[in-house]
Amino acid sequence: MPTTRSRNSIGSAKLKEEANQPPEPTSTAKTNRSKSKNNVKAELPEPTRKRKRGAQDSPQKEVKTEDTKTEDTDIESPRKRSSKSSSSASKKKTRNPSNADLEAGSKMAAGFVANRNAQRAKLDPAKKNLYGFSPGQSPYPGYDHPTPAECKEVCDILSKAHGKVQKPKTIPQPSLNNSGCGEVPSVLDALIRTRLSAATNNQNSSRAFRGLVEKFGIIQEGVGKGSVDWDAVRRADVKLVFEAIKTGGLADVKSRHIKQILQMVYDENQARKEKLESGQAGGQEDAIKEEEGERKAEVTKAASNILSLDHLHLLDNDTAFNKLLEYPGIGPKTASCVLLFCMQRPSFAVDTHVFRLTKWLGWVPSDQKARTLAKALAKEQGGKPKRMGAVTRESAYAHLDVRIPDDLKYPLHYLLIKHGRNCGWCSAKMGKDAKVGVCPLSKLMSSKGRAKGTAKKWDAEDDGEVEGADDEDTGEREGEVGSEEGIHNL
Repeated sequence: MPTTRSRNSIGSAKLKEEANQPPEPTSTAKTNRSKSKNNVKAELPEPTRKRKRGAQDSPQKEVKTEDTKTEDTDIESPRKRSSKSSSSASKKKTRNPSNADLEAGSKMAAGFVANRNAQRAKLDPAKKNLYGFSPGQSPYPGYDHPTPAECKEVCDILSKAHGKVQKPKTIPQPSLNNSGCGEVPSVLDALIRTRLSAATNNQNSSRAFRGLVEKFGIIQEGVGKGSVDWDAVRRADVKLVFEAIKTGGLADVKSRHIKQILQMVYDENQARKEKLESGQAGGQEDAIKEEEGERKAEVTKAASNILSLDHLHLLDNDTAFNKLLEYPGIGPKTASCVLLFCMQRPSFAVDTHVFRLTKWLGWVPSDQKARTLAKALAKEQGGKPKRMGAVTRESAYAHLDVRIPDDLKYPLHYLLIKHGRNCGWCSAKMGKDAKVGVCPLSKLMSSKGRAKGTAKKWDAEDDGEVEGADDEDTGEREGEVGSEEGIHNL
């Protein structure tokens, strides 16, 4: 018996010492627990947090249960934090861009424009190619359509179907209710109106233009009489311009472009004023010498801060076209509209309707035909074939502006747009029920491009085309009919 008590006392003392020591790794702890089963029960260390099965064994410090619970409640899991942040973000209301946002975007865009103009200034004037094609040269020199006879035939057919269109002898006074296509006396007025009408329909662009009239007022005298006071727009905060045109679509982009255009025009006007006052020509590219009365009028307008681009009338067609392309947001179609409607120069603007119908008429080559022509031309010239991508509206403009006779550019532009909108077979907007009767151009389209008319089966893909993005080219005004004094109401 004494021997037994001494052994038990020694064993309990050892267990107490082990209890006061930090716990050993899990594998060692399991061994000690298995050994202690044959002895008396010992007081074990305080319980620790459970560890995942399969985790590597590592020594752990003694942690109290209460402290552990406190730490768990203080630390949020990443999943909870992300869900809270997403829910709070979804609760935030969308807002219009602030003044700082618009100003920052305006400065960035102005930097891009300045860099672009600096790069263009390094080019030889004879080699300047601002939109990828050379003015006066077709990108498809081996493609001989349309011929003058084909253009005359289509113009006659559409005139019988939709009414005769005549180019006005004088430019009508600007409307304050309709933005139009640029058929107004002032070149700057025409440019801004046409820019407003980009990527929207005539109704939306007209609302945006009326917003500018209400916000900034109109000019009371001069060539731009009756239209918006563009210098007031130039001096206004870009936020105010945004608010004035926001009903017209893409107001954020268009407000910045309008501000940049007007500032560029102001700087050009002041530079020309200084040259004219010193007896120099207003610009090196002026092809027509300005009369003395016109020079004085231009100086007076610049001194009165009446913004104007009317000096573009002094330039030839190609130079004026390239000059218009230098302004932010202005592409070949807008520049062509200003030339055709405001400056009364021969230019064939290509919108979505014109592009669709001229492809079906075979007036522009298919993508495959364009590549074949490029290879044939390269073989003839003994060089590498020019890389030819898909036929686009820009390449179609470059080709058709060369091929279509000047006297037919104005009526064909209007008639193709009206036919593209209203013909049940040719409109991208009308549905299956509108495909009745016979398209007056069906015979011409059946042999080239896309077959049209009663023989054509309805194709659901036709309804996938987006219409309205180029409706601004029509410039329709209520109450006008085809005559010598006005344009045809589309």
